[in-house]
Amino acid sequence: MVCPTPPKSTRTTCPYCGVGCGIVTTVDDLGAVSVRGDEEHPANFGRLCSKGSALAETLDLDGRLLEPEIDGIQVSWNTALERVAQTFKHTIQTYGPDSVAFYVSGQCLTEDYYVANKLMKGFIGSANIDTNSRLCMASSVAGHIRAFGSDTVPGVYEDLELADLIVLTGSNLAWCHPVLYQRIVAAKTSRPEMRIVVIDPRRTATCDIADLHLPIRPDTDVVLFLGLLRFLDQDGAINSTYIDAHTAGFEAALTSALTFDLETTMAATGINQTDLHTFYQWISDTEKTVTVYSQGVNQSISGTDKVNAIINTHLATGRIGRPGMGPFSVTGQPNAMGGREVGGLANQLAAHMQIENPDHRHLVQAFWSSPTIATKPGLKAVDLFKAISNGQVKAVWVMATNPVDSMPDALQVEHALQACPFVVVSDILKNTDTTRHANVLLPATGWGEKDGTVTNSERRISRQRKFLPSPGNAKPDWWALTEVARRMGWDQHFNYHGSADIFREHAALSAIDTDRARDFDIGAFKDVSNSTYETLHPIQWPARFTGISTGQNNRMFGDGKFYTHDGRANFVTIDSPPKRQPSARRLVLNTGRVRDHWHTMTRTGKSAKLSAHLAEPYAEITKSDAKHVGVHDAELVKLHGAKKSIVVRALVNDGQQTGTVFVPMHWTDQFTANGRINTLMSADADPISGQPGLKCGAVNITPFAAKWYGFAVSRQPLTIPDIEYWATSKTKNGWRAELAGLVSLENQTTFAENLFCRPLNPKTWRTYIDASHGIYRFAVIEDERLVSALFLDRKPATASRAWLAGQLGEASADTIFLSGRGGADRPDPGSIICACLGIGVNQINAAITNSQCRTTADIGAKTQAGTNCGSCLPEIRALLKVKEGLPITQ
Repeated sequence: MVCPTPPKSTRTTCPYCGVGCGIVTTVDDLGAVSVRGDEEHPANFGRLCSKGSALAETLDLDGRLLEPEIDGIQVSWNTALERVAQTFKHTIQTYGPDSVAFYVSGQCLTEDYYVANKLMKGFIGSANIDTNSRLCMASSVAGHIRAFGSDTVPGVYEDLELADLIVLTGSNLAWCHPVLYQRIVAAKTSRPEMRIVVIDPRRTATCDIADLHLPIRPDTDVVLFLGLLRFLDQDGAINSTYIDAHTAGFEAALTSALTFDLETTMAATGINQTDLHTFYQWISDTEKTVTVYSQGVNQSISGTDKVNAIINTHLATGRIGRPGMGPFSVTGQPNAMGGREVGGLANQLAAHMQIENPDHRHLVQAFWSSPTIATKPGLKAVDLFKAISNGQVKAVWVMATNPVDSMPDALQVEHALQACPFVVVSDILKNTDTTRHANVLLPATGWGEKDGTVTNSERRISRQRKFLPSPGNAKPDWWALTEVARRMGWDQHFNYHGSADIFREHAALSAIDTDRARDFDIGAFKDVSNSTYETLHPIQWPARFTGISTGQNNRMFGDGKFYTHDGRANFVTIDSPPKRQPSARRLVLNTGRVRDHWHTMTRTGKSAKLSAHLAEPYAEITKSDAKHVGVHDAELVKLHGAKKSIVVRALVNDGQQTGTVFVPMHWTDQFTANGRINTLMSADADPISGQPGLKCGAVNITPFAAKWYGFAVSRQPLTIPDIEYWATSKTKNGWRAELAGLVSLENQTTFAENLFCRPLNPKTWRTYIDASHGIYRFAVIEDERLVSALFLDRKPATASRAWLAGQLGEASADTIFLSGRGGADRPDPGSIICACLGIGVNQINAAITNSQCRTTADIGAKTQAGTNCGSCLPEIRALLKVKEGLPITQ
């Protein structure tokens, strides 16, 4: 008897946000993958969010780029690499090193990032390498350097559990960093006296745990924290001993804040006096205060000043570098920090050295033995694509990112790539909005197939490990870069045989000239063996050669020593931000993430679970603004920017401020007809960091005058016709689509036949038609199982989406499918709330009404909703709160 091979388990790291959760993957003898949280990883201790929990659903080969291509024709790797190397080489010889560029990604592993940075800055001799991390944390980098002399995050995740007051500003932690949010929820449950303040123009899911929500006017954070600094001084909370011993510039910084009394701050921010005074008093009275900030702070044309305004308040009170206190930047991507470590930004050198510092340039060039080195900062992301557009940059290599969707002024970015003489794209998918403009496509390995390290928001380096074979001819990014470098004549300098070789070199570079005591130093691992690298446990830097860090809760600046020329932290004097001129016509446009999707959905779009919660793009707008523009909930609306308009679903509620609108960033031309939100965002950027202001655009809204609406489900992919609105997503057994058009359909039956790619067959088709009311329903049933269904109406189709999608492949009487809703034997779950377990709003409401559930724990026991990752708990609590008189507890 042959015993089955035991499943193989691998410890790795999640590829989504900057929390950096540990994951254990298991592959059975049939190749099926399952995932669970790693109980031993110090970032998450076994917790996962909905996205991490659904990772196994994203590992199929549908749409994968498996072979290199030149101009759409499949070629060998050698042919593709030769084309890239020779074209880059010829372009440099003809136009100089600044005529070429790399645009890389926080999805790259540190080893990929290191090789790209070394090739561009140390051998090509240009600093034209920037990253999509410019879009998420460049302002934080700039603010850290101004204050600390280095890009150092002082705190650790444990501080969120030790704090007595947590301020969450510009951070919808519940949806964007769910595992950190769950850690805070657990801490507050055990210590109810802990206070949470949320500063956000929107009332988000994070406000669910807030003791105080400050609905600040967009882009007025600087004023709020200048006012706080003044209040701390007036209230006697300034730590003069700390300031005198460890800082510089306090008096000038305080002087700039003195004009912001309560009245002035209230007028600018829109926060009422009671709440503003309460917030300031809590800060003044609470030693253990952590200020967590993210994209709402960074993604602003004054983002760097916002960061320094926050840091100033912590320096003024001496609340930094000690347990339970400090400013804390949480990054958006899994390896935004790793990219910063190796100089992935255009204005950096490797190992946190500065490109404008000649001593640093000499150290790096000597270490690399490179023929040249960039002597000035390169083009930051926004300027890079402008330079491509105007012909200054003539060859660009894009890796692991989708700038046609993610960059602001996305139409201009697309036009730039169209005009560029030579575009190389490395990706895992063949069809994205960026790959369609590539001259050369290079198939990259993805999560589960590649091997290396990433660094999370608390400076913790973790391994991403390979547990799946590389499909087709997909190769790691570092390998492709190395092969191009060799073909350009630098083979002896790029003689890497695996990611461990690169990591050793990266560690050794970080340790050179240690007398300078830079913050980033992992010299303890410069001689790490392949076997030790393979089994490397999560470690936190610095981990110096003179003594390996334990890797646990290694805070920075607790000794009051910083990385400035005099060892003192700098207060930054911040001028009053310019006043925005209100417009009677335009609304302030805010963009961001949703709970269950990630960036441009190249990964999460593959998961039926993750698409069930929110299946199409939407515009969140207040009731008063909706009434003013003549829009009703669930109708389609047009958002008009300076150059383009998009069409999305209206979501009318009062979570927004009047005069503002929120639209998620994820949807692309692959998933919707007209939902690329960044086509509406201007490319205005912070003058210091170069980070675009993606949180404060301007739009007009008008109704979308649809003549008809439709909803479809199908076991097979749908063929979407040329209509004004559609949005598709995966379901458990197929696909679903929302449809609408501005022109009346001439023949609804023909439309259905084209959509399903099959002619009407009376034996398999079922129809219901009420032409007088504009209602048409079609279902294709084969072997008594639902294959496809289409609902057309003059108003938004009334079919129950979740229920109908769940019927694909199911057997039943013909009429139930045409009804669009379940009967007693097949209840309709309603819109999905718990993505992990597929629990809908109707099921949760039934538990509240029929089973007398009064807490989220009750609902979890009855339905299982909220018992996996917990990301849906704020929405469950909101459902409880609408039942008047019910006591709500955690």
